[in-house]
Amino acid sequence: MIKITKKQLAKMIDHTNLKPNTDRYDINQLCLEAKKYGFYAVCVNPTYVSMAKAMLNDTDVKVDSVVGFPLGYTPTEVKAFETAKLIENGADEIDVVINIIFVKQRNYTQVRDDIKAVVEAANGKIVKVILETCYLTDKQIIRACKLSKEAGAHFVKTSTGFGPSGAIVEHVKLMRETVGEEMGVKAAGGIRTFDDVIKMIEAGANRIGTSSGVEIIEGFKK
Repeated sequence: MIKITKKQLAKMIDHTNLKPNTDRYDINQLCLEAKKYGFYAVCVNPTYVSMAKAMLNDTDVKVDSVVGFPLGYTPTEVKAFETAKLIENGADEIDVVINIIFVKQRNYTQVRDDIKAVVEAANGKIVKVILETCYLTDKQIIRACKLSKEAGAHFVKTSTGFGPSGAIVEHVKLMRETVGEEMGVKAAGGIRTFDDVIKMIEAGANRIGTSSGVEIIEGFKK
């Protein structure tokens, strides 16, 4: 097992609540937990970016939000506009869903341009590309990773958490092997326990997206 402290682990977690019925109380609780446990970021739906930023403004906890979520089929121009608006509202990082059908149809220029438009609109802020790996073959995952890298994204991410399956160790390994050490790899979707997290980190993830951050930290094992 890798050697990691509780504090180091907390700083790898994007404490997440993207549920469709999330209310302001839930976001308040999410931010309070992020401050208490020292998580790297909270990941919230676009509606709550301003609220989360105001709550976390006096901390080092980042605000992460999603674009083209959860299907990735939003037109490129809309993704770019959404990104710029989220940055304006206080988002520090953007998780954008790749256009999966473009990948599967081998429309690689469109895939790259779609991601690049978001990277440019983010104006230097961190952009993570959600591949939704459950729908892709290994060859398609490799191609999507390479296109994300070419487009200037900073991370590739496994899943939205809304697909039929989430992060899989083998996919995380493949993503890390493909992007090398120059990019980040975020594992997300179905990660609920300390043991789950360790498996993902050992596979190459350096960021974890989860709605179970509190349970994971409280279940920390030395």
